Amino acid sequence: QVLLTESGGDSVQAGGSLRLSCTASTRTSSEYCIAWFRQAPGKEREGVAAIDFDGSTNYADSVKGRFIISKDSAKNTVFLQMNSLNNEDTGMYYCAAHSGWGCSVAPGSRDFDYWGQGTQVTVSS
Repeated sequence: QVLLTESGGDSVQAGGSLRLSCTASTRTSSEYCIAWFRQAPGKEREGVAAIDFDGSTNYADSVKGRFIISKDSAKNTVFLQMNSLNNEDTGMYYCAAHSGWGCSVAPGSRDFDYWGQGTQVTVSS
């Protein structure tokens, strides 16, 4: 069982930046894929970014060049640096993890086994 806790959500003006954190209850850096998902009101959940145990990353097209996912293995924490935020980035952001093969947020990728409670990001213009 892996417990995930997100933090860092806030209200921000368009064009601004935020950094989200996801802290795991156990050591995850050596075998887990950690990802960020988001869900806006009335919309389906979508994958944002993922980072594998070896540090490889992948991103949704909508955030490439603006968001950066990284990790601090010593602190069992994964970060999502979000820059140039726009209204479309508004939503609840969730951290998720799995220890199986394939680390991706692309549609159709394998399901994640563990989920956090989410942190709200609101972007206003």
